[in-house]
Amino acid sequence: MAETTAKKTGLGEYLKGVKAELKKVVWPTKKETVKLTFIVIVVCALFALFFWLVDTGCLVVLEKVLNIAM
Repeated sequence: MAETTAKKTGLGEYLKGVKAELKKVVWPTKKETVKLTFIVIVVCALFALFFWLVDTGCLVVLEKVLNIAM
């Protein structure tokens, strides 16, 4: 069986690598975080409104087509 050339490392080496990579990350500022959070909340609310309108419209169409009340 052929041996792999990759060096086996332990948990400590792995965690050191993770720490080194996290130091390279450019974290957003507080202002950017608040702004992007607000955008996410607004977009979610718009999607929720859109799907509620589509659902209500489908319900109305089904009630008319099937002559039922829900």
